[in-house]
Amino acid sequence: MSRELSDKDIRILRKLAPECEDMICSGSGVEFRSILPPVANHYSIDESDFRERIERLTPEELEYLVGQIREGGESLSCVPPPHAEVFLEFVSRVLTPETAHEILRIYESADEC
Repeated sequence: MSRELSDKDIRILRKLAPECEDMICSGSGVEFRSILPPVANHYSIDESDFRERIERLTPEELEYLVGQIREGGESLSCVPPPHAEVFLEFVSRVLTPETAHEILRIYESADEC
């Protein structure tokens, strides 16, 4: 399930992708409804760049994103597997391995993009 991005979501998205000028997907012309897919698919050059971007998150911001993933508000289905692996490694390191495993199960059970 996607959501309308809140001011907090937009601040996080712009922190991860400062070059993001508007909240519109260039490919579909639709407003962004999640944070991680646009960062992974539109702004990151590769997995290394994605890693550098998500490492800008504070533990509180990461916990917020994990909460959104748990609630179904933050979509992971469009995040490419290599980028998802980077995200899961970060969750494991900053939060807990158990949390990363839980997010992996959510990712694996997500519908196709």
